[in-house]
Amino acid sequence: MVDAGQITTVNFDHPFFKRMADGMFHLHQRTGEPVMAVQIANNEALLPFAGLKREFALGENDCNMLDCLAEGLKYVSGLRVGDPLPKEIVTGEATWELSKRHVVIAHQRISMQLVNWLTGVDDLITDPEALMQLAEDPATKKKVNEAFGEAAERLGLGRDNKQEMIKYVEKLSNELAYIEALRDKFGHIEEIDHKVRDLRKLYMRERAVVETIDQVVKLLAIAIDDFSRRFLELDAQTGEILAVLKNLENQVLFIRQKRDELHIRLMAWDDLIKEWKGIDVCVSYHVSNSITRVYQFLAPRFMKVDDWVLMTKLQLRSEKIEELKKKKRVLVW
Repeated sequence: MVDAGQITTVNFDHPFFKRMADGMFHLHQRTGEPVMAVQIANNEALLPFAGLKREFALGENDCNMLDCLAEGLKYVSGLRVGDPLPKEIVTGEATWELSKRHVVIAHQRISMQLVNWLTGVDDLITDPEALMQLAEDPATKKKVNEAFGEAAERLGLGRDNKQEMIKYVEKLSNELAYIEALRDKFGHIEEIDHKVRDLRKLYMRERAVVETIDQVVKLLAIAIDDFSRRFLELDAQTGEILAVLKNLENQVLFIRQKRDELHIRLMAWDDLIKEWKGIDVCVSYHVSNSITRVYQFLAPRFMKVDDWVLMTKLQLRSEKIEELKKKKRVLVW
C-alpha cells in the first residue's frame, strides 16, 4: 500500500507524460503486462512500463508512480494522468461502490450470527432473500436487540452501551457488504453454467459444439468449485462472530485481503457475464460463438497445458472437417 500522504493521483515529472496526457494505462489483455496506450497518427501504440523507464531514463518519482500503477491496475480497467489511484492501494478501502441491499444483507447476516451465538443455535442462514425477510420480522428484531446487549457486555462495553456495539457491527458489516456484492457477482457465473448445461441438450446432434460444451462444463465446474471454496473459507473465518468483534481491526484487514483477491478474479469475468446476460437458451450462430468464447476464456486458466493443446488441435480439426463438408469434399482422417 502506498503512503496516502504522498501519492493519491496519477502524476509524473517527465514532460513525455504531459504531452501524452490522453494516454491510457491498463493491463495488456493477453499478457497481463502493464502498458501505456497512446495514439500515434491513426495507430495505437502500447508502451510497456519497463520500456518507458528505460527509454526515458525516468527519475525515482516517475518509476515509483509506474510501480503504483502496475499494482493499482489490478483493481480498475484503466487510468489516465490526473486520475485518483485506486483506494485499494492508498487506504485499503474499495474503489467500487456498494448497493444499499448488500449493506443490509451483511448487517443482517452479522445480526443473525449474534442471535445464534446467544441462543446456541448452529443453523447459520446464508440465503440473501431469507436474511432480507428476517430484517423486517418483529420477533427477530427483538432477539437481535437482546443479542446486541449481551455481546456488548462480553466485549466489555457494558450491557446498556448498545450504541457502541452498533458501531462495531456497522464497521464489520460495511466490510462484509463487499463480500455480499462479490457473492452476487459469482451467482452470474453459476447462471452461465446453468445456461451452458441447458444448451447441451439442444446441441445434441452437433458433435463439434457438444465437444466444446462438455469441456466448458468441466472447466466451469473447476472455476465454480474454486470460488465456492474461497467464499466458504471466508465465511468460516468470520463465523465465530464474538471472536471477530473482539479482534475487529485484524479481521477487517483479513476481509479486505480476501475481498481484493475475489474482486481481481471476478473482474476477469466481466465481459463474459455481460455477454451471457443477453444469451437465450436456443440454437443459433450467435450462441455457438458465445460458447466458444467461454471455452477460450476458461481453457488457459483452468485446463492442464497438455489437455489445452490437445483440445485446440481437435477443435481446429473439427473446424476443418466442417469447412470441407461445406465444399462437399469430405476427407477421412
